[in-house]
Amino acid sequence: MPVPFVESIVTFLVALLVGGLAIHASASLIAGVDDYSRAVVTALLGAIAWALVSWIPLVGSIVALVVWVGVINWRYPGGWLRALVVGAGAWLSALIMLFVLNAVFQLGIQAFGVPGA
Repeated sequence: MPVPFVESIVTFLVALLVGGLAIHASASLIAGVDDYSRAVVTALLGAIAWALVSWIPLVGSIVALVVWVGVINWRYPGGWLRALVVGAGAWLSALIMLFVLNAVFQLGIQAFGVPGA
């Protein structure tokens, strides 16, 4: 019988790596930055930023989305519009990866660091 703590750590790591891969794929294409470790750190920072502000009543999700795009803007060159496009690409990439992973391996995971994925 698996240990719940170990399962939680493995789920967190897989979700973080998927979120990082989604940001990496989008940032490579849109911002021209090909650095997976930078994308994983960005996913982690984005998830922390999201968690810190998403609890705000009524506008939490909107503020959290702006903060998450702000983290991408801070970590990658190109300004707010490019950061928004990188974020949208990361979200779409994460949805596709999670669909495949969950369909093939029946993991039931989400992407850590990519909102709504």
